[in-house]
Amino acid sequence: DLRSSCYMDRLLVGDVGFGKTEVAMRAAMRAALEGYQTLFFAPTTILCKQHYIRFLTRFSKYGVRVELLTRFQKKESKKIKEDFLAGRIDILIGTHALLSLQLTSSRVGLIVLDEEHKMGVKQKKRLRELSGQTNLLTMTATPLPRTLNMAVLGLKDISLIEEPPTGR
Repeated sequence: DLRSSCYMDRLLVGDVGFGKTEVAMRAAMRAALEGYQTLFFAPTTILCKQHYIRFLTRFSKYGVRVELLTRFQKKESKKIKEDFLAGRIDILIGTHALLSLQLTSSRVGLIVLDEEHKMGVKQKKRLRELSGQTNLLTMTATPLPRTLNMAVLGLKDISLIEEPPTGR
């Protein structure tokens, strides 16, 4: 999808532990290697922290800058936002705090939404505004009926991960 001439709007469905985050990590790395930034939304601070540690561990040795933005980064939030808007952060992981970004940068190439079913209608509307000219990857184990219907109708592309990775 990232190589396609049109923007991705893909729903990735798979059970817990089936590799959805791995797919998102590879897409984010691809975006970073191409010179684009990634916004990674997760619904809770705990899940954000888990993703942050996983991304940081995997990508720090490649010179990819990963940052975390949640309600617990009050002191650093202004600097993190400035750095992201200036293009100094490649992957920004966060909660609803990311929705306050005023994106004027065209360097955002990928937006990942984890656990889409835990986001509200207003948040999804704001996300659509942010992702107008950006690739969008939505991941969930339990898609909302509306989202699933959009995928079935062909308004969104859908991918199913039906088998766990080897060893799970």
